Amino acid sequence: MNKEEKIAILQDMIRIKSVNDHETEVANYFKDLLAKHGIDSEIVEYEGNRSNLVAELKGNEDGKVLAISGHMDVVAAGDESEWIYPPFDAVIEDGKMYGRGTTDMKAGTTALVLAMIELKESGRPFNGKIKLLATFGEEIGTLGAKQLTELGYADDLDGLLIAEPSGAKSLISAHKGSISYKVVSKGKAAHSSMPQEGINAIEQLNIFMSKISPAMAEVIDQYESEKLGRTTHAITLISGGTQVNSIPESAALEGNIRSIAEFDNAKIHDLFNNIISEINEEIDGKLELTFTQNNFPVDMPEDSDLIQAAKKVVGDLPIVGLSATTDGAQFSQADKTFDFLIFGPGEPTLPHQVNEFVKVDEYIEFIDIFQDIIVEYLA
Repeated sequence: MNKEEKIAILQDMIRIKSVNDHETEVANYFKDLLAKHGIDSEIVEYEGNRSNLVAELKGNEDGKVLAISGHMDVVAAGDESEWIYPPFDAVIEDGKMYGRGTTDMKAGTTALVLAMIELKESGRPFNGKIKLLATFGEEIGTLGAKQLTELGYADDLDGLLIAEPSGAKSLISAHKGSISYKVVSKGKAAHSSMPQEGINAIEQLNIFMSKISPAMAEVIDQYESEKLGRTTHAITLISGGTQVNSIPESAALEGNIRSIAEFDNAKIHDLFNNIISEINEEIDGKLELTFTQNNFPVDMPEDSDLIQAAKKVVGDLPIVGLSATTDGAQFSQADKTFDFLIFGPGEPTLPHQVNEFVKVDEYIEFIDIFQDIIVEYLA
């Protein structure tokens, strides 16, 4: 496959508007491309236009199983008038391809697919098995990775390479978890001239905020990860009330936590549940807590065979942690512990931004890098 074909395939990817949906169209494109080169694949349906794609390529002899993974969804483009070029046109200018999802992370996912194809076409020897896990719904809820994990697709893995953007600058062996939550406050409406006749739902939320903020501040102060730093907590959305002269009967807030293994998701859940229970014993109304996202922190050894294989290919790059979460949060819950690496084309500061781009030559280079890492790991 020549360079122009590889570029055209990525442009096709960017032009598929898989904004938190429609990943089945991406999966079908990859399925047809793999089939054209003699590689069978499986569409794992979820609902609507959302699907995962799984493909396998076996080596010469039995050996380790290496999963190569990337997500097929992208976030919304935002105000498209602020873009230099339309966000789904995949325009190339000065060696950069602009578009939503170029860096996060269709360049990485496409490079993995093309690496798999070129390994088959070249006949380069390796042992074991390459397993492609292309997922839907990573941006909101890591839904695809969760489905594949629950169905057992990650139970046989010895290694997992996720092509999230790192550029050829660092190797990533850890990332924070992500917990999103919602607290709904239920009160009783009344005229604001007679507040004693009602139950103020907003004031009940204020009680929650006055308790959870110092409790989380204590967690943040006491626990730290060498690679990932400290837990973060932010209340990010709040709503309530219907008009200024009525006591609000309902209100809600939402927040997000970036967790570390030193004070993990289960401990955070317990902390929140205990505070909600304590408040509900004191108030006349009621608070209801729901965890809307539960992505686990991942912190894997820096001396794993997969990272050592990558170092042999790209040199002794620094090994770092990532504040964002990835599909690794779900795959790491599989029955078997595996080697873990995040490494892929793209500038790690660009995801979700206006005028997102990927350097075309870097994307092309990573197709070869991925082949070399795979062969080295499965030698």
